Amino acid sequence: MSAVDYPVSLAVEDYVPVLLTTAGVLLLRRVAPRPWVAVAAAAVIATGGFTKATAKLIAATGGPDLPWLRSMLFPLLTVGFGLLCLELSRIGTGRVPRWLGLLVPGFTVACALGAVLAGDTLPMLVSTTVFATITGIFLIGLARMRGDNTSAALFGGQLLVFFILGPLASRPDQTVALQWAEQLCNTAAQGAFLVAAWRLSAAYVAAPDKELIQ
Repeated sequence: MSAVDYPVSLAVEDYVPVLLTTAGVLLLRRVAPRPWVAVAAAAVIATGGFTKATAKLIAATGGPDLPWLRSMLFPLLTVGFGLLCLELSRIGTGRVPRWLGLLVPGFTVACALGAVLAGDTLPMLVSTTVFATITGIFLIGLARMRGDNTSAALFGGQLLVFFILGPLASRPDQTVALQWAEQLCNTAAQGAFLVAAWRLSAAYVAAPDKELIQ
């Protein structure tokens, strides 16, 4: 991201989607076979989001630019969504599919190595996108198995916005107007994710014996 004199309000708003996403993932612990894994994923995802938002806030209040702090976003999101998609894949069978058990650690290491060699975290954006996509597909499937097409649509919408915003956020020419548009779209998308996660978790608590995967 190039140096931009963005307002403090923009930096503060960047915390909102982080809080919404974290709350949504925490709600998914009610669905996860091992709730502590979902909690751990939420903590890692939250840490990634807070590092980026904090770096922006420091710069917006006159502090130094901290690229090392900003660069923690995608590596941490990769780990968080990797954990989450592995855990969601256990629903119904109690086991992680072999292909996914190999993909998550293998692709994480490959993208991390690529990031080191390139001196850029862009490869970690790729791994974040892949794992977030798998997570979204699992969640859409779970919602549909529950007969909740509204939640499935909300999860799908959040995933679509993620596809659009990822490349935009990695562009170097980030104007204030573009960042406001990105952040407000992201906030709306993560709000949709939170609502869908709440609906799915509430349905599971209400009828825990109903099969999620058939």
